[in-house]
This record gives sequence, structure tokens and C-alpha cells, in this order.
Amino acid sequence: MSRKNTEEPDPDEVALIQWCTEVEELFVQAGASRNDAQQHIEDEAEWFTDMFYEGLTPAEAAKAALN
Repeated sequence: MSRKNTEEPDPDEVALIQWCTEVEELFVQAGASRNDAQQHIEDEAEWFTDMFYEGLTPAEAAKAALN
């Protein structure tokens, strides 16, 4: 018999994913392809995670990454 995963998602993880999605949208608006935006966030995951926990907004993080 298979067992369903009933564990609740970590609220911080959910918030981080939503935050990164907003950063991704800003990259796309600035002219990056969706794939390039996603790849950049994946490549720099630790840096973006640090910015999230430091309280930067998605706009501030995108600006920092684009400079």
C-alpha cells in the first residue's frame, strides 16, 4: 500500500519560492528569457536565499542582480 505525504510545507520555503518567482518575473520584464531567469536564480540560489532572509524585496534583489 502506498503512503501519501501529509507533511505540511514549510511556510518559509513557500514564501521563498514565491519571492523567487517575483524576482524571476522582474528579470523577464527586464528582457531575460524565462529559462535564463530561472537558471540564474538556480545558479545563485544561496545568494538569493540570503537576500530573502535579509528582508530585501524582490525588486531590490532583482536590481542587485542586474547591476
